[in-house]
Amino acid sequence: MKILVTSVTALAPLVWGTTYVVTTELLPPGHPLFAALVRSLPAGLIAIALTRTPPRGNWWLKAAMLGLLNIGVFLPLLFVSAERLPGGVAATLGAAQPLLVAVLAVAVLRQSPSAWHFAWGIVGMAGVGLVVIGPAAGFDPIGIAAGLAGTSAMALGVILTKRWGRPAGVGPTAYAGWQLTAGGLFLLPLTWIFEGAPPAIDGPAALGHLWLGLPGGLIAYILWFRGITTLPVTSVAVLGLLSPMVAALLGAVLLGQLLRPVQLLGFALALAAIVAAQLTPRNMNPQPSLERINR
Repeated sequence: MKILVTSVTALAPLVWGTTYVVTTELLPPGHPLFAALVRSLPAGLIAIALTRTPPRGNWWLKAAMLGLLNIGVFLPLLFVSAERLPGGVAATLGAAQPLLVAVLAVAVLRQSPSAWHFAWGIVGMAGVGLVVIGPAAGFDPIGIAAGLAGTSAMALGVILTKRWGRPAGVGPTAYAGWQLTAGGLFLLPLTWIFEGAPPAIDGPAALGHLWLGLPGGLIAYILWFRGITTLPVTSVAVLGLLSPMVAALLGAVLLGQLLRPVQLLGFALALAAIVAAQLTPRNMNPQPSLERINR
C-alpha cells in the first residue's frame, strides 16, 4: 500500500518538472505573479465547485495559512527564479527542500533528528546539482533569493500540512482546492498592483497556462497533499528531487541539451537518495503518527 501511495504522490513532482520548460518556452516573460495566479485560482475554484466543501471553524485560518505558504508565496517566487536563473540553478535551490523539511520536522513535529534522512538529503541535492548545473550557469542574486525563499516557504507549508492533517470527512480534492483558492486570492491584488493588466495570451501561452493549471496545479496538488497527510513527511519531501531531474531530461529531449557523464552520475545519486529516503533502518525510531502529531 505504501509503495502505491508513494508512486502516485511521485506523479506530482514529475509533472512539476515541466514548469521550467513551459515557463521559458511558452509563457510571456516578466509576469511571474500572473503565471502563479492563473495556475492557482481557477484550479482552486474548480475543486471547490466540484466538492462543495468549504472550510469550517478554525480551518478557515489554517487553509489560508497553508495556501499562503504552499501557493501564494511559493509559486510566484518559483516563476521569478525560473525566469532569472538557468533551470539547473533554480532546480538545485529547490532540491534543498528535503533538508529544510528534515530540520523543521525536528523543530515543529518534534521528531528525533534523522541522520539517515539528512545524509540522503545532502546526497540528493548534490546529485541534482551534478545533473542540472552546467559550466555556464549564471547566479542572479534576485533569482537565488527568490529560489531560496520559495523553497523555505513550501518546506514550512509541507510541515504544517503534515502537522494539521486533513479535517475528518474532507477529501484531498477539497483540501487542495482550499489552498489553491487561498493562494490565488492572495495573489489577485498583488498581480494587479505590481504587474498591471494581464499580458497578451497567444495559443502557446494558453496551452502552457492550461497545462500548469490543471495537470500541474489541480491534479498534482491533490496527489501531493494526499501523500503528505499519508506518508512520512521526510520521505515525501525527497520525492521533490524528481522535479529537476525531469526538467533536465526535457531539456535534453526538447531543447537539445546533451547529458554528460557527470550528469548521469548525478541522476544515479538523486535516484538513490529518493529510494533510500523511502526506507527506514530498523534501528531508527518510527516517525510519529498523524494522530500523535495532532494532539
